[in-house]
Amino acid sequence: MRLAAKVAAGVLLLDQATKYIVVQKMELARLGAIEVLPPFLNFRMAWNRGVNFGLFSGETDVTRWVLIAVAFLISGWVWFWIAREPHGRAVHISAGLLVGGALGNVVDRLVYGAVADFLNMSLPGWQNPFSFNVADVAIFLGAVGLALFTGRDHRRERE
Repeated sequence: MRLAAKVAAGVLLLDQATKYIVVQKMELARLGAIEVLPPFLNFRMAWNRGVNFGLFSGETDVTRWVLIAVAFLISGWVWFWIAREPHGRAVHISAGLLVGGALGNVVDRLVYGAVADFLNMSLPGWQNPFSFNVADVAIFLGAVGLALFTGRDHRRERE
């Protein structure tokens, strides 16, 4: 559990530090866009009031608080689930990624009322309309890791 907690704390700190630097110090919230390595990497400000790609977004406080509650419930369930029985390092790292990312986006909803997305990656001739953040990457990697690595320990025991 210590490994999962350290990974979660690291993701939370990295996510919030990058958002603070880019959104506040580099003034992306005011500028709206900063070309970094066009077209491959750009900063494009997007305030996400929903989940991935703006799904279930709403302007009401009810939506905001429901999404905060869902993030806490999922994080708590993942934490409880990995604490119930022994798991390998990969599962603990994956759980830490998912929980840290979820908490990073919760902090945004509490502070800003929406998730601060700013990373935008495109290709020559194709402009990606979506932005994301470090927390989103961690959530995705954590979910994939849990799907891939969960159950491996039990399969070895059965053999």
